[in-house]
Amino acid sequence: MIHNKVNITRPLNLSDSITQYRGRFAPSPSGNLHFGSLIAALASYLHAKHQQGLWLVRIEDIDPPREIIGASSAILATLDAYGLHWDETVLYQSQQSDLYRDVLQQLAEKELTYCCQCTRAQIKVQGGIYQGQCQELNLPSKNNAIRFRNHQGIFHYNDLIQGEYLTQLEFAQEDFILTRKDGLFAYQLAVVVDDIYQNISHVIRGCDLLEPTVRQLSFYQQLGYQAPEFGHVPLAVTEQGFKLSKQNKAPEIDNTNPSPSLILALKFLGQNPPDELYSYSVEQIIRWATDNWSTDDIPKKHEITFS
Repeated sequence: MIHNKVNITRPLNLSDSITQYRGRFAPSPSGNLHFGSLIAALASYLHAKHQQGLWLVRIEDIDPPREIIGASSAILATLDAYGLHWDETVLYQSQQSDLYRDVLQQLAEKELTYCCQCTRAQIKVQGGIYQGQCQELNLPSKNNAIRFRNHQGIFHYNDLIQGEYLTQLEFAQEDFILTRKDGLFAYQLAVVVDDIYQNISHVIRGCDLLEPTVRQLSFYQQLGYQAPEFGHVPLAVTEQGFKLSKQNKAPEIDNTNPSPSLILALKFLGQNPPDELYSYSVEQIIRWATDNWSTDDIPKKHEITFS
């Protein structure tokens, strides 16, 4: 671990030891929410509320080429319609640029970053894992990515839902990207900095992020902060094996009749909702689900076929 932690200004006067449960849902505005999004949002919300915690919403709008005009507002409207009400002001990552640049500057001063000119195609030819060939080249930042000197290489952790998770050491030790060649901030930088900034204690999300979590754990450790606890719920996939996602043009969920989708999501998460819930209001369904939430009943699978 580095001797002096990176200073990340926090909006709350809390100590490094977070005593209150603080969860979050962090969608990207690349399209409206679909059933897979609902599963992740509902699981993170119920896990927080079952423990009398707070639930925050963060919009990950740091990739303008992929964003759709109006998607952020539509996402918030959908969450509201489904009874998933957030407890603090919505954080937009596009408003965090100064903080990200400050963190990058501090990391550079600690010699924990360097510039990289390698393309995805070049790395793919080498087996898909970057081998560190730009570490000592002292390349300029212009038109180059910035990578993190990953000295930790954490390759396993205990997931709250899936149990012990182990990944390849080579992947865990890779110097991952913090900013892209086009100057945009990378996911690993923004997600960890914002989770620290918002004092997030628990992260419940989809199993597509099981493996990248090891990089985030390494990043937390070298930044000098305690990482949240992580739990990953199964992904909904089509019969063809495709994940329900915006990229795969999964249909958006219906804001005008939320109850059936809510109950279906609860069934997907193994919560065994009774048939009487179909006659309940959205708020009543959420109240029942909060009172009866059980992580032990969530399937220990990374994917579940959904049709």
